[in-house]
Amino acid sequence: MDTSNVGVLRVQLADRRERLQQTIAGSHDTARLIHLLKEVESALKRIDAGSYGICELCNEPIEQEYLQHDPLVRVCLGHLSDQQQRAIERDLDLAYRIQSNLLPSQHMSVNGWEVSYHYEPVGPVSGDYCDIVTPEVNGGDTYFFFGDVSGKGVAASLLMSHLHAIFRSLLATPLPLKQLIERANRVFSESTMSTQFATLLCGKLTRSGDMEICNAGHCPPFLVRGGKVTRIDSTGLPAGLSYTGEYEVQKFRLSKGDTIFLYTDGLTEARNGSEEQYGPEKLSTLLERHQTLSSQALIDACLQDVSTFRNGSPKVDDLTIMMLRRVE
Repeated sequence: MDTSNVGVLRVQLADRRERLQQTIAGSHDTARLIHLLKEVESALKRIDAGSYGICELCNEPIEQEYLQHDPLVRVCLGHLSDQQQRAIERDLDLAYRIQSNLLPSQHMSVNGWEVSYHYEPVGPVSGDYCDIVTPEVNGGDTYFFFGDVSGKGVAASLLMSHLHAIFRSLLATPLPLKQLIERANRVFSESTMSTQFATLLCGKLTRSGDMEICNAGHCPPFLVRGGKVTRIDSTGLPAGLSYTGEYEVQKFRLSKGDTIFLYTDGLTEARNGSEEQYGPEKLSTLLERHQTLSSQALIDACLQDVSTFRNGSPKVDDLTIMMLRRVE
């Protein structure tokens, strides 16, 4: 595990130890709490001894995702009992179903806009984030949220769920887009480790064709209109990096047929056998060549193009694409 992450984890475990000690002092039924306290103290000793994250049976590194899921583990996945492995499989299956239920409808029409997306985790769950919401407040405008949480696997999926809850809660009040993301950044910063962050695209769509968009350190989306493809650059730091982060909102007026193409770096950072990246230039060229296709056909063309580019090389990151097209 990365040294900076271990340092953060040590602070968190020390805080957990103090809370357990306080709880035990005021409790009558302490057997389970005392056992948990001993596990926390053991983890702290392993950190101090430099043996944290090493399997006690084979002396090999414990899987990072497993450590993130349970920082008290002592052995790697390969040395778990059949019963323990089945329990983890059940947990992952439940996490997959919970995350799937957080995703919006894959194809929808809202306020004169057509929205389609493709969501492809590299494992059972994903740290990619996408959502479409039309709250009753804010005059019936539609909001879109799209991003990528640092890390992979279960830990990243938990943070994705956390972001989903933050924005859904904040939409209950009629905040301007700038204040919405700045407030979400503060909440996210307060409730995550200093090494965790999320790149985000947040936007608002109106029935008249106006779009506001804020890019918090995410891959620049592409605006496709009038036969041209242009990038919408970042206007702020990723969420979670600075509690006092400020963000700018860009505004566009879209006409019928104009498209916003959003993607995570699992697309542009896909690699072939020569370790070359697919890159935003290839994506821009593809969008310009196929811009008259329907939303789903364009997504399919993009997936096929990157698959051809990889030429059998394995996927190493979650991949999500979202298209927002003006249809009225």
